[in-house]
This record gives sequence, structure tokens and C-alpha cells, in this order.
Amino acid sequence: MKITVISVGKLKEKYLVDGIKEYSKRLSKYTKLELIEVKDEHAPENLSLKDIEIIKDTEGKRIDSKIKDSFIISLAIEGKQLTSEDLSKKIEEIKTYNNSHITFIIGGSLGLSKDIINKSNYLLSFSKMTFPHQLMKLILLEQIYRSFRITNNEPYHK
Repeated sequence: MKITVISVGKLKEKYLVDGIKEYSKRLSKYTKLELIEVKDEHAPENLSLKDIEIIKDTEGKRIDSKIKDSFIISLAIEGKQLTSEDLSKKIEEIKTYNNSHITFIIGGSLGLSKDIINKSNYLLSFSKMTFPHQLMKLILLEQIYRSFRITNNEPYHK
């Protein structure tokens, strides 16, 4: 199985970089992991709705250029919220019945373009709350790792 995570923006904070390295290392036991970062657009305060859509579309084209044949799960606030156990089942279901390559997509600070949302096979929400998109990469990797531990009946703190 292969998992790709495409995210907008370069990760700069050392604590996030260190956490992502740790979970990438842990995941290597279960899956081939590929992390792809695409350039984010500068988004000043007080953008018009039109400017927001232009930025999301520009970032969306960059994301789209990195998507390979895979089952696409986009993180979106309007997506379905799952428990860790349900995410584990979802990953197993995709691997068994759909595709052995899953691509998770994390948008930029303004969210994802309509094109990426429409291209997605599944929309996943971690919460109704808003999180920094860079922090979401770490949270996502931790949950993917937890999913593999659950699937393999391996202990992991609850």
C-alpha cells in the first residue's frame, strides 16, 4: 500500500517537522509514504471573494499536477467526521475494494478549490473547528499511524 499526502505550503516550524519525521518513520513499517508540498499563494487580509477563489484555484492546479492514479481523500470542514476506528476501517476498505494507493490532500489557509473537492473520492473532516493547515499534516499522519495500529491489533494509547 502507498499513501501520499499533498499539502499546500512549506513546513517551517521545527516542532512540526520533527513530529512529521517521527510519524513518517513509524509509518514506514506499514506503508510507503510520500509527502508532497506545493507552493502556497500569498493571501493578504481582506481579500474579496473573487480573489479567494483565484488563490484557491491556483493552489488547486498545483495540487492537481501532483495527483496520480489513487483514491483521493481531501480534508475539508464539510467532510465526514470519523472516529479513529472508523478511519482505520475506511483505509482498509479502500485498500481492499478500491485502490492500494490513497492520496490525502490538505489545502492552504483558504481551503481547497472546487475542482479538487469535486475530484475527491471522499471528504474527511477532523472537526468543525479550524486548525492551521500545517498542523493538520502532523495530526493526519498520527491518525494514519493509529489506523494501521488498530488494523493490525497492535497496542496504542487511547
